[in-house]
Amino acid sequence: MHAALAGPLLAALLATARARPQPLDGGQCRPPGSQRDLNSFLWTIRRDPPAYLFGTIHVPYTRVWDFIPDNSKAAFQASARVYFELDLTDPYTISALASCQLLPHGENLQDVLPRELYWRLKRHLDYVKLMMPSWMTPAQRGKGLYADYLFNAIAGNWERKRPVWVMLMVNSLTETDVRSRGVPVLDLYLAQQAEKMKKSTGAVERVEEQCHPLNGLNFSQALSRHRDPMCSLWPKFVDKSFQEADFSSVEEEFANSQRSLVVEWLPWGPVASHDRSCSEEGQNL
Repeated sequence: MHAALAGPLLAALLATARARPQPLDGGQCRPPGSQRDLNSFLWTIRRDPPAYLFGTIHVPYTRVWDFIPDNSKAAFQASARVYFELDLTDPYTISALASCQLLPHGENLQDVLPRELYWRLKRHLDYVKLMMPSWMTPAQRGKGLYADYLFNAIAGNWERKRPVWVMLMVNSLTETDVRSRGVPVLDLYLAQQAEKMKKSTGAVERVEEQCHPLNGLNFSQALSRHRDPMCSLWPKFVDKSFQEADFSSVEEEFANSQRSLVVEWLPWGPVASHDRSCSEEGQNL
């Protein structure tokens, strides 16, 4: 009998039941004393054989691998079967994910976005494409990656995508994210390692279950709801260069608004003389 480990992508998970409580000192939590004291994001289902649930995150694995406690890595090593949110090693999964992001009936983004917002988006993507060569690392160039290829891999066919997917795409077009392209995200890395170790792999969700909730968002309602909150983000970005901007507040707005669409995705775009204030643009949209 062999253990099994399931790892759906979770932004956050409750602390493992095995985590040891840390004593309080003056009302403050002490930092972990060692790797063994870190939150492992691992749940154990006590049975014979044991099963595990491990929470992963959508980031390059190199950002978090050294912080994953040994008990989680040991559970992965001991498991004969590993199940992920989606099977990202399956070409059909990748193809289906790309198809579900497209607008229906041959529509283009220009058909569904306000004119001014569409042109702000286009200007922003032109800026990103211009900056892409300077954002790339020597290691990426050494692997044969070119700026145009990388831009097309991330933003290709953007005019045919639904607004919510374009928003998520734009949110990943930062210098930090561009420089980490070519490094697999944590769940993909684990899937690749599972294949190398000859483990049995599978998925717990279908592509449709990922796409339909986002594709079902009402764009018209979201446009009205998010214009003002996103305008409030403008001062956080105008005093920074694009590559230094902090995008966590954008993600927070998205989460705090019950996953409605954040459509004013470009307040952090390149600040040029032809750009007007957020309030002025809000009046014209």
